Amino acid sequence: MVAAGVVVVVLALAHLRILVLPVIIAVLLATVLVPPVARLHRAGVPRIVATWLLLLGSLGALVGLVTLVAPSVAEEFGDLGPTVSEGIAQVETWLVEGPLGLSKDQIDRYTDQIAEQARSSASSIASGVLAGAVLAGEVVAGLLLTFVLVFFFVKDGDKICAFALAQVRPEHQDLARALGRRVWGAVGGYVRGTALVALVDATIIGVGLLLIGVPLVLPLALLVFFGAFFPLIGAVLAGVVAVLVALVSGGPGDALLALGVVVVVQQVEGDVLAPLVLGRAVRLHPIVILASLTGGAVIGGLIGAFLAVPIAAVAVAVGSELKGRGIIGPTSPPAPAPPEVDVRVVPDAPPGPRAGADARSVPAEKKPGWRGLLGRRAGP
Repeated sequence: MVAAGVVVVVLALAHLRILVLPVIIAVLLATVLVPPVARLHRAGVPRIVATWLLLLGSLGALVGLVTLVAPSVAEEFGDLGPTVSEGIAQVETWLVEGPLGLSKDQIDRYTDQIAEQARSSASSIASGVLAGAVLAGEVVAGLLLTFVLVFFFVKDGDKICAFALAQVRPEHQDLARALGRRVWGAVGGYVRGTALVALVDATIIGVGLLLIGVPLVLPLALLVFFGAFFPLIGAVLAGVVAVLVALVSGGPGDALLALGVVVVVQQVEGDVLAPLVLGRAVRLHPIVILASLTGGAVIGGLIGAFLAVPIAAVAVAVGSELKGRGIIGPTSPPAPAPPEVDVRVVPDAPPGPRAGADARSVPAEKKPGWRGLLGRRAGP
């Protein structure tokens, strides 16, 4: 019954994604913004002013980054266009002269079939465009709601927590407070640690691609950075895109070099950097991460995969706190039984003097002194 209730709640939250998703993302962002706002507030800056400074500064940095990247991407894509056409021609040549041995007529026939299938699917494409427009509207509404939620979470986080804690019975407030600290620490550690690991990966891979001479270095580095928030999957997809761009722009040699850079960086990240940076904030086995990503993708698609690992980290943190308090998990072993005592019947001892009696009133057996022992004569 508990499992069925959990499934129903998860499905309901998935259907309410336009509300649930902004709340979750706002909490993730608040774990990053609350510490600097608290430092500014302790330095004498009013909390509302510190909140606005951090929010507007972060938003300005994001807009500036997009403004910086967009012209570079457009220019490099323009230069990449002829290279893509040349790559397609090389592929056609390989299909004709390579081991497949296809003829030019066969390639043209397959191309015409693909084009005809695309034309016959025009209605599906139109419905897909309409669904994309609806999704774009949901994204805009979700972004606005997320911004408002982040503002209030950062500005009034203490009041919100106090209000939520007041709804719990007094005897359970200590447990609720401890669980809240555990969840906040796990989420904050995950976000900050993953962002740091992603920044290091994006920087090293970007420098490597730049040295190789691969175009679109900046957008590829950004793709690596955001792909790091999708463990095991995002890094692989970002690496595949980087290798494909290197293949199109520079041929197999550059593609192999790019593949080597991506593989080495990802191995160093998985074996050294991520365990060192994340530390105890998120202790999840790769099997748990993979299972979480798969379940999240099945339930919520790309967004479910994005939220799967933080949710798993929160579940592990809550379980650790409850287990530490003895609420769940195996109970403590029973205390060992006292050793058996050999009880035997002993004869009653002669009664001693009464308590409080004068010792002089009790006659004692008179023992012979040394003179009597030496002067005693042997009897008959």
